Amino acid sequence: MQLPQTPSFRLDGKRALVAGASSGIGEACAVALARAGAEVTVAARRADRIEALAEALTAEGLSAKALTMDVTDVEATRAAVAANGPFDVLVNSAGLARHAPALETTPEDFDAVSGINTRGAYFLTQAVAKGLVEAGKPGSLINVSSQMGHVGGIDRAVYCGTKHAVEGMTKSMAIEWGKHGIRVNTVCPTFIITPLTQSTFENPERRAWIEDKIKLGRAGTVEDIMGPVVFLASDASALMTGAALLVDGGWTAE
Repeated sequence: MQLPQTPSFRLDGKRALVAGASSGIGEACAVALARAGAEVTVAARRADRIEALAEALTAEGLSAKALTMDVTDVEATRAAVAANGPFDVLVNSAGLARHAPALETTPEDFDAVSGINTRGAYFLTQAVAKGLVEAGKPGSLINVSSQMGHVGGIDRAVYCGTKHAVEGMTKSMAIEWGKHGIRVNTVCPTFIITPLTQSTFENPERRAWIEDKIKLGRAGTVEDIMGPVVFLASDASALMTGAALLVDGGWTAE
């Protein structure tokens, strides 16, 4: 009897770029990919943080290097990807949130959030895909979106708008690049406890609201995102493209 073989979750021999790797979800994704065997380039604006991360990964015997990158600078990002690629895997975790009632949104906040979450994500994904197409290689490109790319949220009109845009562009890119063997997906976390969100969780009313909306009754941790990202990066998700992997504890189920 010939039994089917489980596809590998390993990433040995793969080169991965993780943008926004200086903290939180991006840092955790870089660790997960490196431990799965990938050669990881950790990228962000804060050179000291990504250099420390690369050193910590290397100290574990893993393959990692740091690359200073600001995704809002499209030409510099294109040049950096071209010089250091091609990358088999992209995790785009660079992001920004400035929450306020929709009636109080300023053009400055709108442009800042859109510039990273949508424009930056778009052109970074484009740059990595271009390198793969030119090299004739397949790849897995993962945009870190949000549950808020599927629902609305009070005081989050701009943030939700940018993440809905990421979902749309991901689907369109998946359609266009499928013929090249390039898969494009999103991972969509719920509220994740990180240093940047700590103030939200320190507010008892906000924490109670979050935990009530999350059907599993708890907020997420960065560890909750590590497995899903390795899955999307690996051959275990070989037939997934244009999809959104919701890691939201059931928030969007209702």
